[in-house]
Amino acid sequence: MPSSRSLLDRVRSALGRVREVTDHPVLTQVARVGLVAYGAMHLLIGYLSIRLAWGLGSADADQTGALRIVAQSPGGSPLLWLIGLGLLSLALWQAGEVLRWFPGLFSRAHRTRAVLVCVKCLAKALVYAALGATALLFASGAGYEADERLREVTDDTLGIPWGGVLVGAVAVGVLAVGLYSVARGCTGGFMKDIDLPAAPDRWEPLIEVLGRVGYAAKGIAFGLVGVLLWRAATSSDVSTATGLHGALTAIGDVSAGPWLLTAVAVGFAAFGVYALARARYPDRDPSS
Repeated sequence: MPSSRSLLDRVRSALGRVREVTDHPVLTQVARVGLVAYGAMHLLIGYLSIRLAWGLGSADADQTGALRIVAQSPGGSPLLWLIGLGLLSLALWQAGEVLRWFPGLFSRAHRTRAVLVCVKCLAKALVYAALGATALLFASGAGYEADERLREVTDDTLGIPWGGVLVGAVAVGVLAVGLYSVARGCTGGFMKDIDLPAAPDRWEPLIEVLGRVGYAAKGIAFGLVGVLLWRAATSSDVSTATGLHGALTAIGDVSAGPWLLTAVAVGFAAFGVYALARARYPDRDPSS
C-alpha cells in the first residue's frame, strides 16, 4: 500500500508539472489564435453554405472548402501555417484539462465525473488537432477532399469482416455527437467555455443566443452525417457516406431546401461569432 501510494503521488506530481506547460501564458495566447481560426472557419462555412443553397458556387461547404478559400487568398500559405499551428496549440491547451482531472480516475467518489470530463476534453482536443493537421496539409500544398476521403475509407472498411458493424458504430457515434451538440445548445452548457466574470454583462445574452443557434445548427448537420453514414453501413452503398458538405447538400435538395440550408448557414455563422467571443474570453474548464 505505501509503495502504491508513493507511485500515485509521483504520477500526480508529474501530471502537475506537465499541466504547467499547458498553462503557460504563451501557449494560452497561441491557443486563442486557434480559437479565432476556429471561429473564422465556421463563418466561412456559413458563407459557403449560403452559396450552396442558392446555386452561387460549387465549392465544398465544409472545413476543407473554408481552408481552400484561405489558401487562394493573398498571403494564404503563411496564414494557413498560422491557422494550423494555432489549432494544434488549441488542441494541446484543451488536452491540458485532462491532466487536471486525470487523478480523479483513481478516486471512486470522483471517477464517473472525471471520466466524462476527460472524454469531453479529449474529444475537443482531437477535433482541434484534426483541423490543425488539415490546415497544415493545405499550407504545404497537399490536396484533400473530405467527402471523397470519407467514402474511400468507408468502402475499404466495408470490405473487411465486420466492416459494416464498424461503420455502423462510427455512424452512431457521429449521430450521438450531433445530438449532444443540439442538447448543448438547448441547455446553454457551452457558456461554461466562456470566462463569464471577464465578459461584459451586456454581451452575455447575445453570446448565449449565438451559441444556442450555432450549436443547434451544427448538431443538425452532423447528425445528418451520422444518418447518411448509417445508411451506407446498412446498404453497403458507399455513395451515401458523406461528410459535412454532403449533409448540407442533402438539406438543400429537399422541399424548401434553400431556405432550410440558409437557416443552417446562419447557424454556422452564429457559431463562428460565438467562437470569436470565446477567443476573447476563453475558459477551457468544463466544470466551471
